[in-house]
Amino acid sequence: MTETDRRVAVVTGGARGIGAAIAERLAEGGDRVVLWDYDEEAAEERVESLRESGHAADYERVDVSDPDAVERATESTVASFDRIDVLVNNAGIAGTSVPLWEQSVEDWQDVIDIDLTGVFLCCKYVVPVMRDHGWGRIVNIASIAGKEGNPLAAPYSTAKAGVIGLTKSLGKELADDDVLVNCVTPAVIETEILEQVSEEHLEYMLEKIPLDRPGQPEEVAAMVDWLCSAECSFSTGAVFDISGGRATY
Repeated sequence: MTETDRRVAVVTGGARGIGAAIAERLAEGGDRVVLWDYDEEAAEERVESLRESGHAADYERVDVSDPDAVERATESTVASFDRIDVLVNNAGIAGTSVPLWEQSVEDWQDVIDIDLTGVFLCCKYVVPVMRDHGWGRIVNIASIAGKEGNPLAAPYSTAKAGVIGLTKSLGKELADDDVLVNCVTPAVIETEILEQVSEEHLEYMLEKIPLDRPGQPEEVAAMVDWLCSAECSFSTGAVFDISGGRATY
C-alpha cells in the first residue's frame, strides 16, 4: 500500500483502552492512525509501540472539549496528510458514581463536555474534510448506559444518550455524501476506565450481562473496524450493540 492509498484514521482517546485497541486494529489493516489524546505521555508511548510493529502512526495533543484545540488538530492532520477518511470518537470519562442529587455541577459538566460535546466538536470540524473528499466513515463510541440509563451515572448515561441521538441525526444529514455515521453501545469493557467507578456500580453493571463477563477492547475494535470499512455501505445513523446480551432493544 502506498502512502497515497493509505487511509487516514483519527481515533480520539486512542492512547488507552478501547481507543488503543481500535487504533491497533485499523493500523493492522493498513490505515495511518492519528491519535488525538490529551495524555501526551501515554499517546507517545502508544505511537512508538505501533511504529515498532511496523504501522504508520502519529499523535496530536487534543482536549476534545476545547473547540480551538479540535479545530487546530483537524487543520494540522489535514496539513500533514491531506485528508481524514475515518473518525472514531472514543474519548470519554466515566465521572463519579453518586446519585444525581449529589452530583456536583462541575462533575456533571466535565462528563458532558468530554463525552458529548467532544463528539460534536470532532464531527463539526472533520465532517467538512470528509465531504470535500466525497467519502468518510464516522463511528461514535456510545454505551448501553445511553439506552438504559445506569443508576449512579446520570451524567454519563445522559451524555451517551446524546451521542446516540447525534449519530442518528448526523447520519441522515450526510446520507447523500457517502459519509456514513454509526455508533456502538458497549456494556462493561475491561479497561482502565473501570477504575473511575465504584465497586458497587461495577457489580451492578456486570450482573446484568447474560454472558457473565466483561467485554474485551479487541471485541469492540473488531466491530468498529467493519463500520469503518467500505464493506459497511448500507448502514448509517445506526446503533450496534456489543453488550454480552444485555441490550433489550
